[in-house]
Amino acid sequence: MHQRIALLLAVAALAACSSVPLDSPQLPPPATEASRVEDAAGGASGASSLAAYKVDLAKRIAQANPIQVFGGRPQALLRSVVVVKYQVDANGRLLGSNILRSNHDRVTENTALAALRKAAPFPRPAAYLLRHGQVEVLETWLFNNDGRFQLRTIAEAQSNE
Repeated sequence: MHQRIALLLAVAALAACSSVPLDSPQLPPPATEASRVEDAAGGASGASSLAAYKVDLAKRIAQANPIQVFGGRPQALLRSVVVVKYQVDANGRLLGSNILRSNHDRVTENTALAALRKAAPFPRPAAYLLRHGQVEVLETWLFNNDGRFQLRTIAEAQSNE
């Protein structure tokens, strides 16, 4: 009997030392930039301009395709530059896309379009960014020789080799 009381007192003492009450939920860790963009997928974008929304979209595409995106500066002579025009509706759904400019490298064209589709759904745009219920965006994929890309909207300046 005394052992049970001692054990209960020890548990109560340890519980009193806890910084979080036992009956309250744990707080989530603070959000990072990457998690903010990930959480924004399908959520609302906080962008106040079309340029800022385009940055959110580019970050979402890069976050959804981490293996295909390279870090650092793009090489001086790129393998391919692919410009894609695409539309996002008020709910962040990808409505359509088409290639506006390319060197006709079918592999990089397909990679750009697949990366775009993989990133959907996108953050919902603010209502004042919509024209006829959608936002139209132009994005440029910069491909290095290894087939990985950066998006011009969030890329570093190109190397001067």
